Amino acid sequence: MKKFGTTIAGFGGQGVLFVGQVLAHAGMLEGKYISWIPSYGAEMRGGTAHCFVTIAEKEISSPLVEAPEGLLIFNKPSLEKFESSAAKDGYLLLNSSLVDIEPRRSDLNIYKLSASEMAAELGNNRVFNLIMLGAFVKATGIVELDSVKKALEEIVSKKRKDMLPLNLEAFSKGVEAV
Repeated sequence: MKKFGTTIAGFGGQGVLFVGQVLAHAGMLEGKYISWIPSYGAEMRGGTAHCFVTIAEKEISSPLVEAPEGLLIFNKPSLEKFESSAAKDGYLLLNSSLVDIEPRRSDLNIYKLSASEMAAELGNNRVFNLIMLGAFVKATGIVELDSVKKALEEIVSKKRKDMLPLNLEAFSKGVEAV
């Protein structure tokens, strides 16, 4: 992997930016060059949110991700907005729990996960984003699985450390789903 650009998109409050931070931190732990650019609507929760993450083996000349090799899509509006931007033969992972339409492109590696239902089975709907991340990392090989686990351990705030075991379990559930 020389350079891998990813767009992560969904509603505010779904943990879009958090997943991007974890992915970027995992790349950093591996000594790779990274960029993370967040974007969110003024509404915060319920508004749109997305971020661009680039992980590369050499310096990144521009942090913008115009044709991402990976799309991590949490909801239907995000699929409609970002599907056309993906690079040919890229990866599209979508939360089929919230995306009730089929992707239009046939030149992508498409993975559908009912991540919201999977998270409910774990007892917390909010961890669906980490299920999606686990599946994405497994499918793309963008970073090592252990790097993501270490990144989670380092990024989860002290006041949320009680959530770490569930976060790690959700990540593993996504890995297993691919």
